[in-house]
Amino acid sequence: MKLSRAAVSALVLLLLAVLLTVLAQSGRVALPPAVPVAARWAALGALALAVAPHRALTLWIVLSMLVGIEVGHDAPAAALHLKVLSDAFLRLVKTIIAPLVFATLVVGIAGHANLKQVGRMGLKALVYFEVVTTFALFIGLAAINLTKAGVGIKHVAIADKADALAAAVPQTAADIILHIFPENIAKSVAEGQVLQVVVFAIIFAIGLALTPERPRRVMLDFCESLSEVMFKFTNVVMYFAPLGVGGALAYTVGKLGFAPLLNALQLLLTLYGALVAFVLLVLLPVALLMRIPLRRFVAAVAEPVSIAFATTSSEAALPRAMEAMESIGVPRRIVAFVMPTGYSFNLDGTTLYLSLAAVFVAQAAGVPLSFGQQLLMVFTLMLTSKGVAGVPRASLVILLATVASFGLPAWPVFIILGIDALMDMARTAVNVLGNCLASAVVARWEGEFIDDYQGPDPAALPEAGPAAAH
Repeated sequence: MKLSRAAVSALVLLLLAVLLTVLAQSGRVALPPAVPVAARWAALGALALAVAPHRALTLWIVLSMLVGIEVGHDAPAAALHLKVLSDAFLRLVKTIIAPLVFATLVVGIAGHANLKQVGRMGLKALVYFEVVTTFALFIGLAAINLTKAGVGIKHVAIADKADALAAAVPQTAADIILHIFPENIAKSVAEGQVLQVVVFAIIFAIGLALTPERPRRVMLDFCESLSEVMFKFTNVVMYFAPLGVGGALAYTVGKLGFAPLLNALQLLLTLYGALVAFVLLVLLPVALLMRIPLRRFVAAVAEPVSIAFATTSSEAALPRAMEAMESIGVPRRIVAFVMPTGYSFNLDGTTLYLSLAAVFVAQAAGVPLSFGQQLLMVFTLMLTSKGVAGVPRASLVILLATVASFGLPAWPVFIILGIDALMDMARTAVNVLGNCLASAVVARWEGEFIDDYQGPDPAALPEAGPAAAH
């Protein structure tokens, strides 16, 4: 996302207007109250004019976030009525959850029914994926429990029935286990029971993988088409995100003040710290243990990771990442299997973010979660986070589904969405880095990593190489 000079100038004007407001409120500058307000709105108007020619959704989300904050501050009574915008957006997002989770899981499992043919490599890759993503989830949980970034946000009034939390009913172990299994898939979809949808999808995919080729291919084509349509559906719904974010932040600031925004900044710093810890404590030791040449590996992945960071889309970096891994000695057949499979099963950055963000929602809502409940949440996230790497902000769908499954309110998610673009950049970059390392690790594990391979410099490769076809 590249800001124009006009947008940068408007942001500078907005910062100056905010500084003027702070000086006026502190008594250091004597000004009529209307002057700082007019200055802020003038700066926002200039920013709107600068953003208008651009189609980048992130810019519009940032603009709507700033306008929502301003409306919530200047007209809190009116801002409370804007919650309908966030509720409408939330309803649209909820319609995505069940078909997207079902389709991506079925394709991810049944689509790789040829794992019998790839044998050890497939099994080793899947074991590695699940072990590493489990570490990512637990690092996310540890980070958010350490910083408690969501603690301190004042509760939305209990009288607000839209966000009121039902009293938790004590559940036995048998109740928890039975709650995982669906008795009626239509009922599970209608009630938003995402874990039950996941269990149904897994069993359905296993059954599909065991069917003869022709009926399996027909159903698999349908699920692949459904998955593709739902990702496009997500993109369409995300065009409503600026309205949803603006309305949510106007409502939040009008009702709760500026405290939630400070918590959002703390959450952002927590995520970046947790991702750095994951790279240093998990990925780096794995690379050293598997004797991956670090200098060559870092040089090879620099470009695809940068592409992922800038575009917030793992798939945008996939062709470069596959070429880069071939260039350091990973055989093409391993790259062609591990990288695409990893995009469904090895989302290290996304899964870390989801575990961290889900607990943030509970902390913001003032709902204490026991260690057992957090473990169950981790299990749910591990299953539902598969297959969302290719679409920016698709993890919002997974997060909303998970918090709804645990009876948590949705309003803290909109606080997260305000900074989601900055969070998405880092977690997507870690997704790509993790998948690049996975292909090298599996090649080493299979004894096929070529240590002295003198391949072409990945920076010198053309835009789309042979590996991009996989």
